[in-house]
Amino acid sequence: MDGVANLRLAPGDVRIGTSGWSYDHWRDVLYPRGTGSRRLEVFAQSFDTVELNSSFYHWPRRSSFESWASRVPAGFLMAVKAPRGLTHARKLASAQAWSGRLSEGSAGLGDARGPLLLQLPPDLERDDERLAAALDAMPDGCRVAVELRHASWVADDVFALLQDRDAAYCVMSGAHMPLQPRATTDFVYVRFHGPDPERLYVGSYDDAALAWWAQRIDGWRAEGLAVLCYVNNDGGGAAVRDALRLRELVTG
Repeated sequence: MDGVANLRLAPGDVRIGTSGWSYDHWRDVLYPRGTGSRRLEVFAQSFDTVELNSSFYHWPRRSSFESWASRVPAGFLMAVKAPRGLTHARKLASAQAWSGRLSEGSAGLGDARGPLLLQLPPDLERDDERLAAALDAMPDGCRVAVELRHASWVADDVFALLQDRDAAYCVMSGAHMPLQPRATTDFVYVRFHGPDPERLYVGSYDDAALAWWAQRIDGWRAEGLAVLCYVNNDGGGAAVRDALRLRELVTG
């Protein structure tokens, strides 16, 4: 294994990026006019990781993954959101049928491949057998993080299940989501869906909130854990500003 099991990260490494990178409303926030199709290259000048979210809507061909990998510098890490056909339409049932496609596609990222994110729908209540079967069906060598949005999943037995499968519990910040800053493997995966208590993906985190998260991240680092953070409140470029500010507070 290289670094934190298969992720080429060292214990205590912190990566902070955004969920997605190709947004028209980030023009003049991150992308100068004239950037055109070079958004990923420009993004990688400011960040060393990103969460691919277009894969949630349509699973890309391997050639697309290979193209993205060729456009980022060495050491860049791309987390990949699993397709909604698996997580939402099937709600993790028959996960084995997806294993080959997940492996073949994401392997195209090569050294840029980060964890696979299984984001479960908010109405999917706790089902340990379903979750265990899905994790057991994931491709060999593929690190997994699981976003369990329904509050019924907040249970020690669930955390133990994730730990047993070497999967990361996705720590969530967002409206009506359970905030549980738990670590279940050698890396912590955090998603920031916005500070608004009622609506997702809107608003910007203030310095007090980001300072609290920076302190929590520093605590995980002190425990020898790697930390991956993705900011998802993309409206108005808030995710860009929040991610950059959080990185300042963590590394400051």
